Amino acid sequence: MTEIAEAPAENADRRLFAHWDIESQRLRQPILRYGFSIVSVAIALGLSLVTQYLQFRDVELPLFTLAITLTTWYAGNGPAVVAVLLSTASFDYYFVEPIHSFEISARDLPYFFIFVIWAAIVASFSAVRRRIEDNLLQARQQLARRADDLEAANKELEAFAYSVSHDLRAPLRHIAGYSELLQKHASSSLDDKSNRYIRIVLESSKRMGNLIDDLLGFSRIGRAETKKTTVDLAQLVREAVAELGQDTAGREIAWKIGPLPLCYGDRAMLRLVLVNLVSNAVKFTRMRSRAEIEIGSTAAKDDQIEVFVRDNGAGFEMQHANKLFGVFQRLHRPEEFEGTGIGLATVQRIIHRHGGKVRAEGAVDRGATFYFSLPRA
Repeated sequence: MTEIAEAPAENADRRLFAHWDIESQRLRQPILRYGFSIVSVAIALGLSLVTQYLQFRDVELPLFTLAITLTTWYAGNGPAVVAVLLSTASFDYYFVEPIHSFEISARDLPYFFIFVIWAAIVASFSAVRRRIEDNLLQARQQLARRADDLEAANKELEAFAYSVSHDLRAPLRHIAGYSELLQKHASSSLDDKSNRYIRIVLESSKRMGNLIDDLLGFSRIGRAETKKTTVDLAQLVREAVAELGQDTAGREIAWKIGPLPLCYGDRAMLRLVLVNLVSNAVKFTRMRSRAEIEIGSTAAKDDQIEVFVRDNGAGFEMQHANKLFGVFQRLHRPEEFEGTGIGLATVQRIIHRHGGKVRAEGAVDRGATFYFSLPRA
């Protein structure tokens, strides 16, 4: 019981000592600020007297001005006023005729007023600049906090999307599985309309499964760690074309693959970029009797390389180009071209993580060209 009773007393003592410490800091802070003002002017006065003894002329004005500037910058407006008054008095007493007197002769009166005005101007400019820099620093800190909040919100959103997509897979498997069982065991006893309903359920389940898989992949890219190394883009293009061999079987496609430079990035992610872009070119040239797909690079800029994938397929209207890289954004009906609308969003996310940019050019029924930039190896 004694220990329990002593604990609140100790906490109270700690709070009291903390309060005293805060109050003492508040008292010490003005003392330090105004002390800095006095010491700065004293140092300027000492240096001025030394230079006067060494017969250097017109040195005292810059020294006092420097003392006022430093005081305004580091101590604030109140100590700056003190510095101006002390500098004015010191300048009058030691350097304005008659010497060692606060009287000012008519001949030195303009010189004295010039010094006072100059000191006030320097102090005001220093105060304004300090205030601007303080505001800029505060704004930068606020931006940093907002950036941290935005990053945290993005991570929470990605985690939410991953969790929701992951949790949707189990009930979707049940829907697809039982629909297949129903189609297998009861199709003979159902009419054509009922069988069509079952087919629609199965097709929709398959489409939703593809959508969930793409969404999970898109979310993983945002959370995955990039393992950057030197990457041979020509080799990645060959792998991407080979992977799409089943989709191109029986079609006449004229491949034109130009020389591709080495780049620096995550090989697996960049392979996914090329697979998405090449598969898009294959898909949107399906209506052509002879498809033409070109893969190459443009002239390098600075330390960046730019790669393009061009086709003679369906194309798009340039006024809608900004929608191409959005999640679930599609410019064609699903009946015309299948897809979930996540492929190009995945491409953009990967390229942005590599410090590059993506863009697209095209025209309706005249094909499209997709560009992406990467750091040079």
